[in-house]
Amino acid sequence: MANVGHPLTALRYHNEMEVQFPIATARHGFFSEDARLYKIHDKVIAGERLDESDALALYRTSDMLALGWLANHVRERMHGNVAYFNVNRHINHTNVCVANCRLCAFGRKKGSEGAYTMALEEVFESAASGYSEAVTEFHIVGGLHPDLPLQYFLDMLRGLKERFPQVHLKGFTMVEISFFAKLNKLTVRDVLLKLKAAGLDSMPGGGAEIFSERVRAIICDHKIDGNEWLEVAREAHLLGIRSNATMLYGHIEGDEDRVDHLMKLRALQDETRGFQTFIGLSFHPDHTVLRHLPWTTGMLDLKQVAVARLVLDNFPHIKAYWQMLTPKIAQIALRFGADDIDGTVVEEKIYHDAGATTPQGLTRQDLIRLIEAAGRVPMERDTLYRPVMRTETSVTVVA
Repeated sequence: MANVGHPLTALRYHNEMEVQFPIATARHGFFSEDARLYKIHDKVIAGERLDESDALALYRTSDMLALGWLANHVRERMHGNVAYFNVNRHINHTNVCVANCRLCAFGRKKGSEGAYTMALEEVFESAASGYSEAVTEFHIVGGLHPDLPLQYFLDMLRGLKERFPQVHLKGFTMVEISFFAKLNKLTVRDVLLKLKAAGLDSMPGGGAEIFSERVRAIICDHKIDGNEWLEVAREAHLLGIRSNATMLYGHIEGDEDRVDHLMKLRALQDETRGFQTFIGLSFHPDHTVLRHLPWTTGMLDLKQVAVARLVLDNFPHIKAYWQMLTPKIAQIALRFGADDIDGTVVEEKIYHDAGATTPQGLTRQDLIRLIEAAGRVPMERDTLYRPVMRTETSVTVVA
């Protein structure tokens, strides 16, 4: 076939601000051994929305190069040659959890071996210990602790804001918010308003797992269901709290379940425009009840990134989360639809308890090296994807 790629303009607009992006031009013609992909190709080039049957065809194709070509075309149309990263620090304040999900190796029963809960001063010390690289984000998630009152979390947020006023606080999954509401006999809206007033800036996207009722009944039957997760996200977005969204894949779900999940996220995004980034989370079976299941393959990991970029046309960003994919696969994913490789992290407990063998954290220079070796241009961002400019003595967010 002739080259059907369209040159991209060098100037993009980002958060209502001019940002100069390098020109990225699709130089190679599209070719596929899978006839189903030609119809999808025509839609992608025309900027038309893909439907459920298209999404299923993408999951079921074995032509990874053609799939990558399509996803990369959309990725470069949206972001040029830029790849984002941030300097962040994870804070997992407790692993005590009442949910007992079969997919989880992180949670512990109260009083059991290995259970921990940080006092607030420990949280503040943990935050400070990872602050050497001028962190711009604290990512705060934990278990569903039956004895921690909402005041603990309000005091945590206020304490972090007092000590690190310039750091963005991204905290608490939809599952945690729902649990706070039930435990404290409040509405989800009331909980979100209190957390926002205390300093919550945005929310992560964890706990979505997979929305299929059939699958959730097996892997996480003690969590809120998929509709409840979406309702909490909707409420947050209506209050001006932006969030990410995730999908856990590579366990007992099928292609139809994955498509259903993406379509429900896309529908809510059409309504609220509150999602910033989608992150596909590959299932790590080690140390879980489902440890008999195999790990995901690199092919599935890249396919998930690519399909997400093509189907979630209203999501600004697709993240290749190096903690779960490994830095090497995340790097390749920057050519399969991902425009973000996540951040420095410093310390991450949840996926490492499930057997992740990736480093606990990477330095800023590590991430830059990975991005540049992939042929992309690194851009440090804050949580809201505003460029971060650094000198030897200062860190400035370009608002």
